[in-house]
Amino acid sequence: MSSLSGLRVLDLSRVLAGPWCAQTLADLGADVIKVERIGTGDDTRAWGPPWRETPSGEDRDSAYFLSANRNKKSFAIDIASQEGAALVRKLAAECDVLVENFKVGTLPRYGLGYEDLQQINPALVYCSITGFGQQGPYAKRAGYDFLIQGMGGLMSITGLPDGAPGAGPQKVGVALTDILTGMYAATGILAAVMESRASGQGQHIDVSLLDVQIASLANQAMNYLVGGKAPQRLGNAHPNIVPYQDFRTQDGFMILAIGNDTQFRRFCELVEHPEWADHSRYATNAARIEHRSVLIQAIASVMCEQTTAHWIEAMEAAGVPCGPINTIEDVFADPHVAQRNAQFSIASIGRGDIPSVANPLKLSRSPIEYTLAPPVLGQDSRQILGDVLGMAPEEIEDLVQRKIVACA
Repeated sequence: MSSLSGLRVLDLSRVLAGPWCAQTLADLGADVIKVERIGTGDDTRAWGPPWRETPSGEDRDSAYFLSANRNKKSFAIDIASQEGAALVRKLAAECDVLVENFKVGTLPRYGLGYEDLQQINPALVYCSITGFGQQGPYAKRAGYDFLIQGMGGLMSITGLPDGAPGAGPQKVGVALTDILTGMYAATGILAAVMESRASGQGQHIDVSLLDVQIASLANQAMNYLVGGKAPQRLGNAHPNIVPYQDFRTQDGFMILAIGNDTQFRRFCELVEHPEWADHSRYATNAARIEHRSVLIQAIASVMCEQTTAHWIEAMEAAGVPCGPINTIEDVFADPHVAQRNAQFSIASIGRGDIPSVANPLKLSRSPIEYTLAPPVLGQDSRQILGDVLGMAPEEIEDLVQRKIVACA
């Protein structure tokens, strides 16, 4: 059995943070029902190119949608209609968890708020993901990853320092706040499910992108709280460790990630400057931080004398942490990545094998299974109505004809 076998999740979320949360639960074995709008479905179904064409050439899937919706079933329904909302309430009564990322106050209008559903399913764990949380001056604002990276401080410490060519704040190259929010939400859900099974009572989980982004500042937030000075942009350098950044080599760039004084001494011996390790300005990490600029210039003048491959081979042999700066193409071509099965394909009916990136969790007794390819819109509507709600085929057909429900 999978880790979360028997856990049923109603996924009313779209785009990334909520779907990522639900996909994580689905990978771990939960039965996830993805509720989507008739006709359009999740917004990201239209977010292409790139597209993955089906073998017949009659349909296509956006790469974005495929990234966050495997192992789910799709239920297409008009929740704005009274009958549609009533069906979702019936589904919620049969579920253990509900995940949603509507604007604050939206779902209660359809009788689908936490207070509404708690009355019909007291054990329901109801997780709301928003930009700014359920309360506070910004609660009703829309929240987007890019916006939150800026408001939450991440962009203030990302990018080249003032005065350097190309200086200025930068966002991270993936919607990291959304991803982290999805992971935090999944963690909170699992904690609440454990508590619910002991108490018989569910609860409302309030997860906001802004809260998550601030929490994820980690050591940089503590650098400010302890030191009283807001961290600044350092490019690829580390605020608390030196040398820990990229360097130009004879044919490109590479990374040095020296985490302690012993590693620094080995590095100095390797590059034939053992005197650096004994110098009072560089002997300890604290001293190296104080004299960062002079030391980095000295290291840079040495690193450019050899190729990236030369340095990586020599440093790995000497136990000096280092590595290349790979393109994503390089990542998937790496033999170690291949051995770890980071890339795989999921078989689908009529759509061929769909590529995917593996969940990084590797459980020894209840390993993650990839049983369902990302679904076609409304692919599972009939099965959900029949198996979960016990509706007869003629009842389902009536809903389809009146456009309350759609089926693939």
